[in-house]
Amino acid sequence: MSPTDVAAGRRPLAIQRFLDGAGRDRRAVDDFLARHDVPIVEGSSCTFLYRGEAEEVYLRQFIYGLPSRQPLRRIDRSDLWYVVVEIPPGSRCEYKLEVLRGGESRWIEDPLNPVRARDPFGANSVCRGEGYVVPEWTQPDPDARNGTLEEIRIRSRALRRDCPVTLYLPARYRKSRRYALLVAHDGGDLLEYAALRTVLDNLIHRLEIPAVVVALLHPGERLLEYGDSDAHGRFLTTELVPRLEKRFALAGTPRSRCIMGASFGAAASFSAAWRNPGFFGNVFLLSGSFAFTDIGFQERGGAYRRVTEMMNAYRAAPVPFARNVFVTCGVYESLIYENRSLVPLLQETGMNVRYVEARDGHNWENWRDRMREGLSWLMPGPLWMIYE
Repeated sequence: MSPTDVAAGRRPLAIQRFLDGAGRDRRAVDDFLARHDVPIVEGSSCTFLYRGEAEEVYLRQFIYGLPSRQPLRRIDRSDLWYVVVEIPPGSRCEYKLEVLRGGESRWIEDPLNPVRARDPFGANSVCRGEGYVVPEWTQPDPDARNGTLEEIRIRSRALRRDCPVTLYLPARYRKSRRYALLVAHDGGDLLEYAALRTVLDNLIHRLEIPAVVVALLHPGERLLEYGDSDAHGRFLTTELVPRLEKRFALAGTPRSRCIMGASFGAAASFSAAWRNPGFFGNVFLLSGSFAFTDIGFQERGGAYRRVTEMMNAYRAAPVPFARNVFVTCGVYESLIYENRSLVPLLQETGMNVRYVEARDGHNWENWRDRMREGLSWLMPGPLWMIYE
């Protein structure tokens, strides 16, 4: 979109007003940037900017369905570059800038935008579309009591390794009570990049979920263990959960157990529940890597082979495996088609299924933002139970 492509009656975009102005010198650019947050969000129009000498600059945004590499245009007589992208209100997206200088290309975080999202590979800049607000329940609340983290190790015969597990125990944990159990794949990443400890503290404090014990898993060979592994399922159902139920004050019923995971962790959660029907009463699937084929080969290949075989088998013969299943996916993910396709299959088995889409991509903060809705539906606390 050009900044001149503005609907009739709509105020010209900020970048257009700058282009229409007389000044293009350093001081004019300084004044322009001082008056605007970057990216400049105006309705559904987002103006991305870069300032500096370069041969070419590209926007590298992670929105499936849009070109992943969009060129910025240099404003003549200045060192300011821009591109305008249409992003629907309520959206959140992550991006980097690709800068070509001296024949070399570098991907960088946006120097003009202080908002970052971290992940295991580093960090990305974040564009918050009009109407998107960071959920306040993802931020530390001084009134919420903090749960504690405890590290244990379980020698697994099924996986043939020592398995480290981080346990979250809710504030005021008492052995005289009985607690629900949440088993979470990629537990270290959920704590580090999705603020899971803070989210749990807040949701328990607000009575939106019950006080819950959480087993945060740390995979060994992740793609092998999470790719429809019978050994991983046996570890969960015959080693991990029984040991936790023996040591801690857990309710010990399928209804009180929930398993969750994101991406390949969602595939692992699906596999464990499907291979052990009825063991987990609640299943939380975030942006699952649910590759399947109707004909021919699966494009993703590699580690997806076992998942593809699992999903092909399930699609051929859908069966119930839990009481409640919550499925969520970002509309800006390449996996949106697979997740949408799975939902009616789950529903036809008679399981309670809720499906939620978000204007976001395949990232940890998307999954963070879905925690309240997913956990409070699967494991409602006293507050929600009053209104049900």
